[in-house]
Amino acid sequence: MPLRIDPTATIGRINPALHGQFIEYLGECIDGGIWVGPDADVPHTGGIRQGVLDALIELAPPVLRWPGGCYADTYHWRDGIGDRATRPTTFNENFGTYELDDHAFGTDEYLRLCEAIGAEPWINVNMMTGTPAEARDWMEYVNRDSGTDLAEQRAANGHPAPYGVRFWGIGNEPWGGGGTMTPASYTDAYRAFASAMPRFTGSVFETPAAYPIASGPDGNKPRERVAWTREFLRSLTSFRQPPIAGYDLHFYNWNIDHEDDTPTRFDQAGWDRVIASSLELEEVIVEQWGLIQEGLANVPQPESSLDTRLEHLDLIVGEWGNWHRDAFFVRPALRQQVTMRDAITTALSLDILQRHADKVSIACNAQTVNVLNSLILTDGDATILTPNYDVFLMYKAHRGATALATERVDPASGAHVFASVAEDGAVLVNLTNPSMTEPVEVELEFVTPMRLERIETLASDEPTRHNTAEQPDAVRRVATMLDGAAARTHTLRLAAGSVNVVRAV
Repeated sequence: MPLRIDPTATIGRINPALHGQFIEYLGECIDGGIWVGPDADVPHTGGIRQGVLDALIELAPPVLRWPGGCYADTYHWRDGIGDRATRPTTFNENFGTYELDDHAFGTDEYLRLCEAIGAEPWINVNMMTGTPAEARDWMEYVNRDSGTDLAEQRAANGHPAPYGVRFWGIGNEPWGGGGTMTPASYTDAYRAFASAMPRFTGSVFETPAAYPIASGPDGNKPRERVAWTREFLRSLTSFRQPPIAGYDLHFYNWNIDHEDDTPTRFDQAGWDRVIASSLELEEVIVEQWGLIQEGLANVPQPESSLDTRLEHLDLIVGEWGNWHRDAFFVRPALRQQVTMRDAITTALSLDILQRHADKVSIACNAQTVNVLNSLILTDGDATILTPNYDVFLMYKAHRGATALATERVDPASGAHVFASVAEDGAVLVNLTNPSMTEPVEVELEFVTPMRLERIETLASDEPTRHNTAEQPDAVRRVATMLDGAAARTHTLRLAAGSVNVVRAV
């Protein structure tokens, strides 16, 4: 039976921010990866590695989250501004990084990177070892127009205009390394930090531009994540609610229980296991979105018309991606290679996020460079684009498109499916063949005749193949123009272990 694609079966607009990225001072994500410094022999622009900068400009990630992650829990922003020669040296022991930190890449370097690549910044403030006053001063430094000491300090550091940062994360993973808090203790801390945020408005009746983001649960713990969200919302909505716009869930596709399975050495069982476990993200999103609606329904009506009632809260997936066992033991810390196994789970995760465009507002792949589910690896002078980078480029056309309701898995072929209507009216169909060894055929049926214009395919003849400095294009997407006539049904052959994006007009 054909796989039916109906352009009128709409779900909602795909927020481009679902294609966000995440960078943190872990391993060589930033230091040595993105940042090489102004005196480096490696080609660079203002200290940003040129190969990484060029790749990010092409990718144009809609959101870039920084400085963490766990690193944010001990980061004091004043250490990373002003003359680099006078910035303090501290020690970074997050997730086995264990390196001296000279703070050469700080607030202004990060925000200029965002400007260069067209990304909207998301800054996570230090809740665990910082204070509401420190966080407020950071916001003043970044966003106050002029006149204050902090605004003048920013101007003296080379950026007279305010940066206009909207997204502010309040704490990070408070249930774990961010303080081992309870939902109630985190909520108490959140209330103080969020309430201290400057409004940057001319009236108390104007809506502040800031978008405060609360930390959500550990998405990998089924019982705890339900209890955390219920208790957080119960505590948050008791009495008056502080400013809040988003709720940041983290979910990793853990592959840590099999010693013989590595990012580049695995068997059929390892391939199938990692791909299957990535699909849990869908269950988590549906569950957490439902819990948010349940919590909002129980918010009491305020006694005064001057008080507001919390009626909406965006669900965010601030960290997601594959995490293989080897990442805990390698140096630099958390570095992983990327094969088609990772590319397929990246594609399926993006499909899940896009299919739930009516529930999820922002999502960030963890992490962009040299750490975990990387899009980019660096090796000496070389910049290497992983298969994950190709997936994000192939999916770029979905940004701002309208998600469609389809079968999630084609019953006939086993291919995973997602479809959208692009802003130019074309229908985009993602077809991912999760079989490591077997090609499949998919029969597409459109409601009205359509012509298949192009197909992009990412595949490899060897499942463990990956891109290196010596072989940078070992796994690379291929675009094929199609010249068939318009028809209601089309049959496509998908290579084993492949990600495919079809454009129909």
